Amino acid sequence: MKGMKKMRRFFAAFFAVVIWLFGASAVQAAGTVDEVTAGVEAAAPIPVIVRRRMETTVSAIGLQLLAGRRIADVETARAQQEAIIHEVFDKVLVGYSVEKVSLSVGEVSRIEVRLAPWADVIHAVHVEVTVEGMPAPVEEMARRDLADVGSVFGAGMSGLPVAASDWTNGVLKRSLQEYMDAHLPEFRADFDVEPGSETRVALTVYPRLPVVRTVDLSMRSDSIPNFTLLNHRRFMQDNVNMLIGVPVAFVERHQTEFEEMFAASLDSKSDFHALDLHTKVSLRPGCDMEVMSRSDTKKYLIRLEGWADVSHKDADGNSTMFRLHAGKRFSPRDEFFVQTDVSPQDMKWTWALGYTRHLADATRFIARYDIRGEKMILGGEQEFGRKWMLRYEYRWTDQRGEGALRYRLHDFLSLEYVIDKDDNWLRVIGNF
Repeated sequence: MKGMKKMRRFFAAFFAVVIWLFGASAVQAAGTVDEVTAGVEAAAPIPVIVRRRMETTVSAIGLQLLAGRRIADVETARAQQEAIIHEVFDKVLVGYSVEKVSLSVGEVSRIEVRLAPWADVIHAVHVEVTVEGMPAPVEEMARRDLADVGSVFGAGMSGLPVAASDWTNGVLKRSLQEYMDAHLPEFRADFDVEPGSETRVALTVYPRLPVVRTVDLSMRSDSIPNFTLLNHRRFMQDNVNMLIGVPVAFVERHQTEFEEMFAASLDSKSDFHALDLHTKVSLRPGCDMEVMSRSDTKKYLIRLEGWADVSHKDADGNSTMFRLHAGKRFSPRDEFFVQTDVSPQDMKWTWALGYTRHLADATRFIARYDIRGEKMILGGEQEFGRKWMLRYEYRWTDQRGEGALRYRLHDFLSLEYVIDKDDNWLRVIGNF
């Protein structure tokens, strides 16, 4: 009895395993194709971006043909499916022929395709770039940004059959757009391909909107009279006007280079060399762009000012005066100067020789000797930024002191509140 029971238990377990294995096989056989991947190869390497497009095309053909079908049914008709894929893909190809198609069936099925290239193959790609409507310096910068653009076409076409060049246009356009977005986003690009063993590509780039439409130029100096810069205003205006029509974003990206270029062109002038003037140019990019040019020298200080006192006259009855200051710096902190004052009411001239010691960048001690009045004058100046200045001077001969607080309205006009032991008044100062 015990033996019979053991036998019955053995057969029950055996049949359970068989039933389980049979069920698993049935489930697998009943599975369907859910995904199709593809691989494409040829005797010679296929450019990566082209191969990816081919693989995408083969995957799409496979999905249309196999997706949702029972794995067992596809396996049974595998040769037929391979033949269909071979025929369809061969029809869409140009420059290649399909040699062999291999299909591995499963829920994720795999299609392997081997190609044979036609006879003529692209050995080299030459790219000629044209920058439309840009002045030479801007074109040079754009070409520099596009220095490696040939790699886009080389990677997409080198090694391809000549007949396959047209088939790559879509892929090349996407690759070129990605390159432009990364290297020259302010321009758009078009290209024409002349296929051959030595393929030639004509690439043309055009500016994108918005572009610079007007340029407002200002020229200033704190070291020489501003009116002396008028001699070079036309030259400088012509230089900065070259930015009209250039994309605003391109100017922003190359702002420092443009500023240095404009400054160097102005500093190359002979009179700028003589005075050792150095220019700093500042751009404010926009459709209506502003350009500020400041030219200064550390060797000289030449100023021409016009003073007009409100409700006040000097000892000679004059309320207006012109002052010319011409100084030479013999070190970064020491300056010797000649100063002349002229009153237009009576045309009286006074001359003075002086010395300035720059105690700091904004602090100065000044001593001058009035030749006509034979008097010594000592004083000092203290600047507070570019707008405010406090000054004081003391005349030993008549023992009179004068203090003033000056406010610069802009580069050509300042206001000064003046006070001495007898009076106080407002002075208007023009900087020429």
